[in-house]
Amino acid sequence: MTTYDPSAEGAQMSFDGRMSYGDYLKLDALLTAQAPLSDAQDEMLFIIQHQTSELWMKLALGELAAARAAMARDALQPAFKMLARVARIMEQLNSAWDVLRTMTPADYTRFRAALGQSSGFQSWQYRLIEYAAGNRNAAMLRPHAHRPDILAKLEAELARPSLYDEALRVAARAGLAVPEAVLKRDFRQPWAEDEGVMKVWTVVYRAPEEHWALYELAEKLVDFEDYFRRWRFNHVTTVERVIGLKRGTGGTGGVPYLRRMLEVELFPELWRVRTAL
Repeated sequence: MTTYDPSAEGAQMSFDGRMSYGDYLKLDALLTAQAPLSDAQDEMLFIIQHQTSELWMKLALGELAAARAAMARDALQPAFKMLARVARIMEQLNSAWDVLRTMTPADYTRFRAALGQSSGFQSWQYRLIEYAAGNRNAAMLRPHAHRPDILAKLEAELARPSLYDEALRVAARAGLAVPEAVLKRDFRQPWAEDEGVMKVWTVVYRAPEEHWALYELAEKLVDFEDYFRRWRFNHVTTVERVIGLKRGTGGTGGVPYLRRMLEVELFPELWRVRTAL
């Protein structure tokens, strides 16, 4: 076997006082952030799956914020790239369920008690994504009342236009008849399906060649929600496979609660318009 020395081609091999791969990525902190509370083999899987999901969600939140900022200044091409990236991030989050589903009910039972009352529905980053996308349920602020810093982030999100609100503002600036009441609505309130908004998207979809940027924006939003729906479906399927119909560790109804979440629509008019064409 031939021995190869990368330094012969100029590769750096000494990192005393230099930035290394591990330094840049803060791997010492990252790889020591897993602290299982039991001796169960599958607890490490459970922890890493959720930690990596939170990292992907952090990236998604940054992209969603940047996309909305771009939309607010009518820079739609950069926004399209960011929204496409968010959809791919959701695809990564979906793939994570495939790994978690290798855990059997017996595996989970061995460490479930160690979780206490912790539960995925308490993820403040997930809540921020839902709020940013437009599913604004103020009741979900309560699990974060003990953390004023996190509560402030969520409250700030509720006070600003959602992704869908920004899309409709783009449509209004493009000359389409978005209802004034929609443009001036209280952003803290959940979205209510609106016939005037339905008419706006009908105009766009009936003549995409005349409204191509808005047509592409609408399809980017549908793409994002499509992946988001799959994430919810994979979530409920994984939970039912592992714990059946038991209550969740955080006190939710478990599978029945998650099934209700499947009914939530982020951009209802964009789905209804397909029937109207």
